[in-house]
Amino acid sequence: MPNIIKIKRGVDIKLKGKAEQIYANSDMPQTFALKPTDFQGVRAKLSVKEGDEVKAGTPLFYSKDRDAIKFCSPVSGEVVEIVRGAKRKLMEVKVLADKETAYEDFGAADPKSIDRETIREKLLASGCWPFIKQRPYDVVANPERVPKAIFVSCFDTAPLAADADFVVHGLDEEFQSGIDALAGLTDGKIHLSVDGRTNPSSVFTNCKGVSIHRFSGPHPAGNVGVHIHHIDPINKGEAVWTIHYQDVITIGRLFLEGKFRAERNIAVTGSEILKPRYYKTLIGANIKNFVEGNITDGNLRYISGNVLTGTQIKPDGYLGFYSHQLTVIPEGDEERFFGWITPNFDNFSISRTLFSWLLPHRAYRLDTNMNGEERAYVVTGEYEKVFPFDIYPVQLIKSIMVNDIEAMENLGIYEVAEEDFALCEVVCTSKIPVQQTVREGLDLMLKELGD
Repeated sequence: MPNIIKIKRGVDIKLKGKAEQIYANSDMPQTFALKPTDFQGVRAKLSVKEGDEVKAGTPLFYSKDRDAIKFCSPVSGEVVEIVRGAKRKLMEVKVLADKETAYEDFGAADPKSIDRETIREKLLASGCWPFIKQRPYDVVANPERVPKAIFVSCFDTAPLAADADFVVHGLDEEFQSGIDALAGLTDGKIHLSVDGRTNPSSVFTNCKGVSIHRFSGPHPAGNVGVHIHHIDPINKGEAVWTIHYQDVITIGRLFLEGKFRAERNIAVTGSEILKPRYYKTLIGANIKNFVEGNITDGNLRYISGNVLTGTQIKPDGYLGFYSHQLTVIPEGDEERFFGWITPNFDNFSISRTLFSWLLPHRAYRLDTNMNGEERAYVVTGEYEKVFPFDIYPVQLIKSIMVNDIEAMENLGIYEVAEEDFALCEVVCTSKIPVQQTVREGLDLMLKELGD
């Protein structure tokens, strides 16, 4: 096993409501939805209409700019609703699931015995291609490019994140098959990053045809952007691809069985969940069955994903395409006497403004209150404490604010994504929407320079 790469800058935000390592029994949701808004840079065009019957693997919509990239139904059933927003923007395609799932047949194949073009076409046709994301820009990968490397982060350090070793237990064959398929897409290496603080699952460590790297340290040590930065940084004109370890397994099943089995093991977490546990479900599941009778009373925030980078959804909403976690926390709408300056031990801060530094192992029940509003953008040095890149984060953010493309390039925008700045947003004294700003910068670069 290689040496451990130690990440020193960052912080672990410990929250109440970590999922117990038990799979809860739950009925399969009746409806599922794919949301085009989950895919940055994709202009969606419908392939179906309300009332159409689909199978698991039938395209629901595709990319206007690259019509080969299809986004397919995770279940078989009837398209019951197409939800549009302002200016008729496509927001959701909902499918009422059959009791028994019928699958499109894409044909089983040994990825080691077929060429890159065949692997690529199978991934595109089945709806598995959107699992693969591209750096720079953190968008669905361009299938016409050949990446210099592919990165798979096999652990997650975000608050209340699912335990990767528990989730992949017993799925050795599927994971290896997925890795073999990905290996056919690049002339470079497949990099697996595992948790250096534990003994990683043998599903990862016994995998063949990969380079394994161990990372330790506080969040964001589990972010794939951190791994790319420390293993094989991106230069101008280069591209690397990234994929979640559960999605590698889905690709593996495609090649083993010829089916788009969009299965997802999710952690239902948060201080307002009565029994935080794991659930076996599918991509785009309705969350009603996971939370009904399993939450506290009060005004609550439902998040598809983790509290740092997830997306707010309704109590009867749907998990995002890239979400492997559901989090429920209190809304921050209660008045606090004297605001944040009231002395107490119930709030968290990475500075010594509060007393959380005296209780480093305590888990907190935190809400969404920002403790202030947006104000003048000042340099405090707080970003650098939680940003483990050799990049000047404040200067990069400022260059994005003024749309200075040359400065953005020189300051390292090709290496980062919104999630890498999530902790910067937490510690920001000026309450700047840092992740949104980074996304705007990436979108501008993509528009001006292309992928």
